[in-house]
Amino acid sequence: HRPAAGGRVRQAFPPAVEEALCGLTGALLELAYCLQALGEFFDQSHVALPNVSKFFLHQAMEEREAAEALMKYQQERGGHYCSRTIQKPNCEYAVSLMKALELAMHQWKTMTRYFEELYALSLENADPHSASTIKKRFIEPKIRKVKLMGDLLANARRLDCSQDGRNSLGDYFMDRFQKEFRTGVDPEPSKRGSPCPPLQQRTGAAEALKRPQRESSQHRNGIGPIYATVYCTASVPQCNDGTGAKAKQGREGL
Repeated sequence: HRPAAGGRVRQAFPPAVEEALCGLTGALLELAYCLQALGEFFDQSHVALPNVSKFFLHQAMEEREAAEALMKYQQERGGHYCSRTIQKPNCEYAVSLMKALELAMHQWKTMTRYFEELYALSLENADPHSASTIKKRFIEPKIRKVKLMGDLLANARRLDCSQDGRNSLGDYFMDRFQKEFRTGVDPEPSKRGSPCPPLQQRTGAAEALKRPQRESSQHRNGIGPIYATVYCTASVPQCNDGTGAKAKQGREGL
């Protein structure tokens, strides 16, 4: 890594921390590539685990966003990102859900260790700003993802998911009913149907429906059902030739 010369905004940004940030950015991009490969694998026709596929693709997108956030942070501090060759993901042996979860958990544990080492390096080089940013924006999310992978692996073992590439009923149950896998499948609250009205509104509607029943004597001779008066407020036109009055008298006689 070669620091950029002539940067005017650079201040108290050690070259060792900048170089480590470049290395971690490349590692995040490789992790995103690996997760994307896993997502594409579970979307194949002979595997057919669509929710698992969407889960890994969503995680790959989050890792790419984390890499872009590191690049942006380097630019704000007056540094720059040195591009590197992204290696092919080594996930050919992850031919089952159990293997894929174990691989993802191992990758996130490795990334957490890298960020912890970068945090310690920032403190050693008197760069508290980088240390604080790394701890809040990168270490804590990685720890939560490791915990998530542990929970998913525990549930997969309970359901006896396969490890040799042959789909089992446990894989299907994990794909269809695991809450974490269905997070990206369920529609957003704004795209769902209209929510239920509050309890006060429902109570008022119930009272409005009960009111015509208590006042049935007043609307017994009306047109249509009794509860139609709650919604229909237009009066029925009467004919000038008196046929309407005769029809009304006939109904009263009945």
